[in-house]
Amino acid sequence: MKRIFAGVLASLLALAATSALAPSALAPSALAQEKPPLKLGGILDMSSLYADITGSGSETAAKMAVEDFGGEVLGRRIEVVTADHLNKADLAANIARDMFDNQHVEMLFDVAASATALAALEVSKARGKINMFNGPGSIRLSNEACGPFTVHYVFDTFAQANVTGLAAVRQGLDSWFFLTADYAFGQDLEKDTTNVVQKSGGKVLGSVRHPLNTSDFSSFLLQAQASKAKVIGLANAGGDTINAIKQASEFGIVKGGQKLSPLLAFVTDIDSVGLDTAQGLLLAEAFYWDLNDETRAFSKRFMERVKRMPTSVQAGTYSSVTHYLKAVKAAGTTDAAAVIKIMKETPINDMFAKNGRIREDGRMVHDMYLFEVKKPSESKGRWDDYKLLATVPGNEAFQSLEASRCPLVKK
Repeated sequence: MKRIFAGVLASLLALAATSALAPSALAPSALAQEKPPLKLGGILDMSSLYADITGSGSETAAKMAVEDFGGEVLGRRIEVVTADHLNKADLAANIARDMFDNQHVEMLFDVAASATALAALEVSKARGKINMFNGPGSIRLSNEACGPFTVHYVFDTFAQANVTGLAAVRQGLDSWFFLTADYAFGQDLEKDTTNVVQKSGGKVLGSVRHPLNTSDFSSFLLQAQASKAKVIGLANAGGDTINAIKQASEFGIVKGGQKLSPLLAFVTDIDSVGLDTAQGLLLAEAFYWDLNDETRAFSKRFMERVKRMPTSVQAGTYSSVTHYLKAVKAAGTTDAAAVIKIMKETPINDMFAKNGRIREDGRMVHDMYLFEVKKPSESKGRWDDYKLLATVPGNEAFQSLEASRCPLVKK
């Protein structure tokens, strides 16, 4: 009995000792669990004409960046939340408010389309939050509408116009007519390309504006055809660009001697149109999956998840989210001022950009590329769509800081 009693007593004493130590032993884990997740918010086009360019692919790219970073920073789990803005500016603004005020999101990424981006930007400014624009193109984002925590990462209307328009005029394609999407992005793209064409000695014979997400381009294309312009510039994107190219082919416009120039096109657009119709198109891009070993390695991983090659927007989303997370780690805080300072001081060297840099106006400056769409006979298979014609250094492709209209730029 004495032995049994002694054994029971020893067990009770051990249990008591363990219980006494438990609070301090579990404290670090409990404290770690108490830290809220670091939330990154994507406001995307998940269901309309820009869905292939951004959409679920941008969400996947952001999640890949988080995974590759390790899934946490500063002891906080990193979480990606997304919402569909349905290409409505007021909805984008409401989503941004909800993400910041109720979901406690620290940074917005992508915000596909310019009108929706400009709306979300005002919300970000009011709350002092970082906004990384990957999908929208309007140069206003780094000009009049710029903010201290705004980063315009992938492309803009100036660079698209500068790279594509200049190359076309140099080839003798010096008279233009524009089919323009009637909102901020399309208007800016037409304006910027017009400036490039005219400064290069070309002329603009006219333009016509079409509603966003147009299914029937027949009347617009007939006006462009009647203009006799050598180039019909498509100042639109996504589904609008695809439909315009397909219907122009049906009208025999290219066979009639006029050249189509999509001023913003992506590899997913060319895949949708097909090389038979798209061959010979000149276009500017910020990224292409087959540029080098790094782009191919990333794109292979992306392809395994999404079943299509990444667009420049999706590749840029991966790069920008990674750059942000590195800055958060280096700053030791998510405070926007501290993080953006490091982001602007740190060069960007990854599969998307080499020696990229974020200027004081928020423009991320990097090389741009001029491509020609291959003939079917030149392609080795699906997604092998581009021939590289030129690499344009970032300081030549993008608007100079001296010409910036951003009020934050000191002159």
